[in-house]
Amino acid sequence: MKYLKLITNGLINENPVFVQLLALCPLLAVTTSAENAVTMGLSTTAVMICASVVISILRKLIYNEIRIAVFVVIIAGFVTILQFVLEAYASPEVNESLGIFIPLIAVNCILFARVESFASKNKVLPSAIDGLGMGLGLTLGFLTVGVIREFLGSGSIFGFELMRGSSSHVLIMIMAPGAFFTLGGIIMVRKYFMAKRGVGKR
Repeated sequence: MKYLKLITNGLINENPVFVQLLALCPLLAVTTSAENAVTMGLSTTAVMICASVVISILRKLIYNEIRIAVFVVIIAGFVTILQFVLEAYASPEVNESLGIFIPLIAVNCILFARVESFASKNKVLPSAIDGLGMGLGLTLGFLTVGVIREFLGSGSIFGFELMRGSSSHVLIMIMAPGAFFTLGGIIMVRKYFMAKRGVGKR
């Protein structure tokens, strides 16, 4: 139950995108398509799990005065490995679309927030589960926004065309403001249903 709670925290209660409003920079840039959104979300998840595990193992050896610098080095190391893997196995289109945003995972605020508040204070398995839960929550947020933006802006989902004819497309949805409109709409709907269920303000 403890580990299930960590997963649901990341997916629902403390969702990085819809609740904590973190990682908005990559959200704006990479959610123009569902494929990019999933790739970015899962990439961040992989780095989050690996960094959380290593920092949890080393937590008693890291001096408090240099912990941020150590966190940066560990996270940047995993991001570098991830970049090599994507260059080797991901499609050229995905690599080109994600561009600079993969290296920028190294300074993603959600990563630092979780390794600082959880992994540096807990054992390995809970830290790995927490990283998985937060990463899946981030991926869910990216995917939801990406599917909506791609469908409304391009008439497709994961590249499969569902709506023919450019006249039916809302082109602003594949531009940066489209991410704000989509995120705002999702948060509004979430708040509405929370209010109907009598859930307190978050």
